[in-house]
Amino acid sequence: MSIPPPPDIESTVRLALQEDVGAGDLTASLVPAEVQGHARVITREAAVICGVAWVDAVFRQLDPAVRVEWHVADGAHVRPNDLLFEAQGPARPLLTGERTAINFLQTLSGTATQTHRYVEAIKGTGCRILDTRKTVPGLRLAQKYAVLCGGGRNKRIGLYDGILIKENHIATAGSIGAAVAAARQLPGRVPVEVEVETLDELEEAFAANADLALLDEFSLADLAEGVRRNRLRARPLELEATGGVDLNTVGAIAATGVDFISVGSITKHVRAIDLSMRLALGR
Repeated sequence: MSIPPPPDIESTVRLALQEDVGAGDLTASLVPAEVQGHARVITREAAVICGVAWVDAVFRQLDPAVRVEWHVADGAHVRPNDLLFEAQGPARPLLTGERTAINFLQTLSGTATQTHRYVEAIKGTGCRILDTRKTVPGLRLAQKYAVLCGGGRNKRIGLYDGILIKENHIATAGSIGAAVAAARQLPGRVPVEVEVETLDELEEAFAANADLALLDEFSLADLAEGVRRNRLRARPLELEATGGVDLNTVGAIAATGVDFISVGSITKHVRAIDLSMRLALGR
């Protein structure tokens, strides 16, 4: 893939290894230091792969003598029993790194795979799937990258690169118009999005000249009506639907004409892909 992986891989992997290994792998120490090993990792189910750089970092940090050979790349579509990678080197780091490496690979592949399912479900509509900030703590950038591998798009990375005005912000500011006006006074220029729960609130977002409107828990009829009204404007907003989204409903939501559908479950409700590592030992 041409998508660059995030810059925090080394630090994320370092923390994961500290969490798992601590003062040392007691079980791996039972294996003589000179013993070499050859590991093979396969998938037991169809998936979209993500996590190559994290696996490489795990074994590189444990022992640079471990050589990893990949048979797939991030974004690859694999079938049950496909060989993903092989690793050759001292047996101790292979054993120590197995769980951490697989944890990253199966979790990020789970995110990429589920994202791909949503992308396929709305194919041909012109709508696009977005992620949210509902990510596993510490894996924000990793999961955002996995969404890209699955064909989705990233929304804002955090609270610092976009403004989403929600009901509590509106209540504090006094109105949608006041909240958007305050956002326009901030230094820099980032997109200003307003969450709305009714068509009347959408009209307020129109009047305030927001950049995007997040249509929360709208019925299909109201989504379609919101799209119709938006298209009549001289400067249409980008419309994002959220709430009540699953694989059974996402197609109908996309068909209303909204620009985006945000799906928190692709990063929040992660089901890890079933992977298996087998290690052969030899001197």
